[in-house]
Amino acid sequence: MADDRFYFRQLLSGRDFAANDPLAQQMVNFVYAIGDRAKGECVLIDPAYAVNELLDIVENDGMKVTGVLATHFHPDHIGGNMMGQPVEGVATLLERCSCPVHVQRDETPWVMRTSGLGADQLVEHDGGDVVKVGDVEITLVHTPGHTPGSQCFHVEGRLVSGDTLFLDGCGRTDFPGSDPAAMYDSLQTLGAMPEGTVVYPGHRYSLPSSATIDAIREQNYVYRPKSKEQWLTMFSH
Repeated sequence: MADDRFYFRQLLSGRDFAANDPLAQQMVNFVYAIGDRAKGECVLIDPAYAVNELLDIVENDGMKVTGVLATHFHPDHIGGNMMGQPVEGVATLLERCSCPVHVQRDETPWVMRTSGLGADQLVEHDGGDVVKVGDVEITLVHTPGHTPGSQCFHVEGRLVSGDTLFLDGCGRTDFPGSDPAAMYDSLQTLGAMPEGTVVYPGHRYSLPSSATIDAIREQNYVYRPKSKEQWLTMFSH
């Protein structure tokens, strides 16, 4: 696809939107907009906090939100109750625009519990499924470990990695639904992505906002263990 057709924005909570929200500033979540400029359609990945601001941003770019992709069920990614504080998310978005919310099948009950959405508002997927927005094809990669149905999104040489892989470190594996052994396998899956794939994480936990998978494999300590046994010794709680 011609680069000028491909629409991609990385938006940082507490800076690019929800600028006055202390929780958004603290959590430094990234939200992503991916779409087809020629068709004027985009999806939002993990819209949370000031959801109407996010919709305004993409609409000002001439784009219409036609779907939501959820990396996983935690409230800082899809809305819900976080440490006793309400966080806006997909439920608020659906009040303004009617569109499907794409989730990994194993994540469905968790997403429903966190977001308050019903099963009829979700579209369930398996790893390897493709979601089209305009003529842009987004491949869903199932990466359990942080949560049972965590998923990443591979599109046009980019990988939106949610809380599975950060530029430094990876998602925690001591939460309900976490699985350190599955996380090891998922990190190997992402590490095998094509050379030059640019990784866009779910939080800004490092100064750069993206890096190639090659650089991450070299520098990120989660790739130092040479076997699953070594990994579990280091990372299993």
